Amino acid sequence: MNTLIKDITIINEGLSFQGSLLIKDELIEGIIDSKLADYPLIRHQWESTADKVIDGKDSFLIPGVIDDQVHFREPGATQKGDIESESAAAVLGGTTSFMDMPNNNPPVVTCEALEQKYEIASRKSYANYSFYLGATNNNIEEIRKADPRKICGIKLFMGSSTGNMLVDSDNALDEIFGNGKHLVALHCEQESTIKENTEKAKQEFGTNPDGTSAIPFSAHPQIRSAKACIECSSKAIALAHKHKTRAHILHISTKEEIEMIEKARLQTPSITGEICAHYLFFDDSYYSKYGSKIKCNPAIKSSEDRMAIIEAVKNSKVAALATDHAPHLENEKNGDYLKAPSGIPTVQHSLQMMLQLNSQGIISKEQIVKMMCHAPADCFRVEKRGYIRQGYYADIVIFKKEKYTVTKENVAYKCGWSPFEGESFDYTITDTFINGTHTVADGKLTGNINAKRLEFDN
Repeated sequence: MNTLIKDITIINEGLSFQGSLLIKDELIEGIIDSKLADYPLIRHQWESTADKVIDGKDSFLIPGVIDDQVHFREPGATQKGDIESESAAAVLGGTTSFMDMPNNNPPVVTCEALEQKYEIASRKSYANYSFYLGATNNNIEEIRKADPRKICGIKLFMGSSTGNMLVDSDNALDEIFGNGKHLVALHCEQESTIKENTEKAKQEFGTNPDGTSAIPFSAHPQIRSAKACIECSSKAIALAHKHKTRAHILHISTKEEIEMIEKARLQTPSITGEICAHYLFFDDSYYSKYGSKIKCNPAIKSSEDRMAIIEAVKNSKVAALATDHAPHLENEKNGDYLKAPSGIPTVQHSLQMMLQLNSQGIISKEQIVKMMCHAPADCFRVEKRGYIRQGYYADIVIFKKEKYTVTKENVAYKCGWSPFEGESFDYTITDTFINGTHTVADGKLTGNINAKRLEFDN
């Protein structure tokens, strides 16, 4: 099937230009700039053979977003989200490929369990998919068995863990960092520091008359503190230097970690970092408005940290801009500080969040595309995705400048809520193509699914 998207603003590889794009079956067949002398002739030829034509007037076309960190909750917590529901939310928001974390119930720490998730995704996922294998203190043989061309990487919880996946054995850490075959994605927060800060907060704030914790959500960045992140990231960087590991530090939340990674890359270029959209969008002044709705790990921290993170994204000091999408039921999030779980559902709105920063003059559209599409494709060595290039898979997103208000009715997450309910974004995602298949049209799911397992050039 041939699909022509004509007379649209294409944003790709640092450029924005008016042009047209032709999709043939699953791949990009051609791209043409309207400034070329023979543009009208070629566009006419393409249109005469196209099965479908989309007029791109007043719209923008970009490669599909690649999100290298999501928690879709399947298996084990499918009341909160599952691969089908959360991948649907992803494609509605312009994310065409995702990489899902292994801290499920039970944890995905064997190749057999990993393949079971792939089998579910092959039947249910709207978006292209990959899954991390979780590291433990004693599963190095499973890690060695995993094919690096078929999985995005190994997920390692250092210092702090969600689920029973904390790796605290020095021998195990040396084996995992020294494996050499896989990218190692790292959650870096020092558990001992967090426990100490939690006890101090309990003593300082006490309890409410009903026995619930009186700790305010604004204390979260003091409890899961910058120190906890910096201490653990320092250890991870030292191990990466020792073993020359492809170490990818996830959800960086502090100015100091950005500086550490920038310095570390001078010695070991394979060390990279990831930023999540909410760290650019919020700082600790937002806890008074959003409370538990923006409680996440690592914590959203100071305005100084936020400004440093924005500058890091603007200047490509990190290798991916993701979400750490983590849905929980609303009644769970409404608990007191100690009971409300950490995590924010954002995969449906991450591109709109970044485009809102563009509207505010903070970051260019070209840089958004670089950090959400090109950079993760490069970091993870994703085959034939992340760019608008002839012969690449046609993972395509179209959006336009049109107000979009988030409501309960248009939130696609299975958990049924978003911190942005009642708020408006300046841009609307209208169309998403997955491997040339029109999966979202006019902001609605079409029912057409053609997702694939991601492959990696490792």
